[in-house]
Order: sequence, then structure tokens, then C-alpha cells
Amino acid sequence: MLHQKSKIIKKIFCTNCKKRIYRSIGRMNENLKLRHNFYCSKKCEFQYKSKKQLLVCENCGEFFTRSPHAFSPHNYCSRSCAVMVNNKKHSKRKAEFKTCMSCGRQFKKSMGNLKFCSIKCRVEAKRKYTPEQLIDIIKLTAQELKRVPAKRELKIARACEISFGSWNNAIIAAELQPNRSHSQRMYKCINAKALDGHLCDSISEVIIDNWLTANKIPHERNILYPGTNHKADWSVNFGNRNIFIEYFGLANDSPRYDRSVRKKKLICEKYKLKLIEIYPRDLYPEICLDAILKNEFKKLGWRK
Repeated sequence: MLHQKSKIIKKIFCTNCKKRIYRSIGRMNENLKLRHNFYCSKKCEFQYKSKKQLLVCENCGEFFTRSPHAFSPHNYCSRSCAVMVNNKKHSKRKAEFKTCMSCGRQFKKSMGNLKFCSIKCRVEAKRKYTPEQLIDIIKLTAQELKRVPAKRELKIARACEISFGSWNNAIIAAELQPNRSHSQRMYKCINAKALDGHLCDSISEVIIDNWLTANKIPHERNILYPGTNHKADWSVNFGNRNIFIEYFGLANDSPRYDRSVRKKKLICEKYKLKLIEIYPRDLYPEICLDAILKNEFKKLGWRK
């Protein structure tokens, strides 16, 4: 009975457009029970449930719909219509121009109290040294140290990078030979000569070698560790005892280098050799060799 009753068709009208529609009596009774309206289509349902209202554009006169929360004192159908009305009411603002304090060029004023037309002009204005002055400082330092200065030894390194593009370019401009760069140090060695004629692999090793020479400590370069092909940077002989001195300049910087450092330490433990370790922090920004080497040598009976 229920199945047959649900198939009975009855005529009703769309709540929105009042169009005649037909629904089964079962579906009609369900809508009446739930207090639902009847619609001929989804479009009519959306139009009836929507709260949008019909408005007239104040510029072109076209009709459009908009929700009440989006109403404003002046309503337009599109952004272009709003722009057209605003352009008529308000004249275009003229750009303000300022004069660059560095190059004197005129530039448009933007947000903020800018004094320079570009970052380059701002850097140029704040630069304390001219390129010629930087070259003179590098040459004077090289004469005092009797070698090419390292980047970490001069406070003008950043100024040199700004003026010449890099530290090595500044060294070349000063007619000097650049030291090894960070990218070269595991593969290329540009030999630097110490005061006693020893060839060193970096400027840091030159500093250590010159310290040994200045303190009249006899030393040899690149001495083999017993039983291996590994070489120590320096070997100092006190009586019948050899002391190895190593500059571990790439410690914690290269896995291959760190493995080599561990092997050298194990060899020294195996053969009971004295090893003095020097790291970049012992040379830069201040040379601390007196506190390291003198103390070690004094323990072995060295007297200057």
C-alpha cells in the first residue's frame, strides 16, 4: 500500500518562480512534514534562499546583485567602474623627486626618508676608504709582515670585498700573490716561503715557521711519521726526542682531513711521540703561539 501510495503524482507550484511542477505524494508529504519548500530546479532554490539584492551601478547603470553585508554608500558593478568614477573625482598625484646625496641624480621619492637613489650609492657614501687607500694599506701591511697578509688579519677586508668584489681581487690589485682560498685548500697548494726559506702550504704555516725561527728553535719541515706515509708539518729535536708540531687548519671542515688527523694522533699514541696541535683559533684574530709553544717547550727543558 505504501509503495503504491508513493507513486501517486500530485501537482504543486515552485516557491520561487511559481512554475507548475509534479511530485509524488510521498515526497510532498515528507516536505510538508519537515516544512521544506518546493522548487523546480537548483537554480530556483538558490535564488530563493539567497539574500542578495538587485542594485544599479552608479557608473554604467547595469543591474547586479550583492549581499547586504557588501553594501557601501556607493555601489558599482565592477572594479573598473569604481576606478573610472574615482579618477574623475580625484586628479592624479604627481610623483615627488629627490636628489641623491651620492651621485646627484634625480629620483622618485618612495616610502621612507630615502637619501640615495640606489643601494650602490648608499654603500659608496658610507665607504670610509677609497680603493687607492685600501691598496696602500694592504701594501704597507705586507711590508711590515714581510708576506702577503691574510684576510683575517685586516679590518678592511669587508671594505675590500665591496670595492674589488673579493679579497683576492684586492690582493691582485695591490700587485701581490693571493694566498689559498677556502675552495682551494684541500686540492691546490700555493707555496709561501718563510723567513728561513722553508716552503709552507699556507700563510698560517708561514706564521708558525717564522715564530720558530724568531725564537731560534731548530726545526725541519714535512717529516714522516714512523711506519706511514703521513708527514708532520714540523719536527723539533730536543736531545734524543723528536717533537711533532701540526697545524690542523681544516679541523672540523673536511671529513677526509679529520680522518687524517685521527690517524696521526693514533700513531703518536702508538709510538709515544709528543704532538703539539695548533688550530686557526690560536692564530686568528690574535696570534697566541707564545702561550702554546713556549709552555710546551719549557716543560721539555727549553730555555730561550
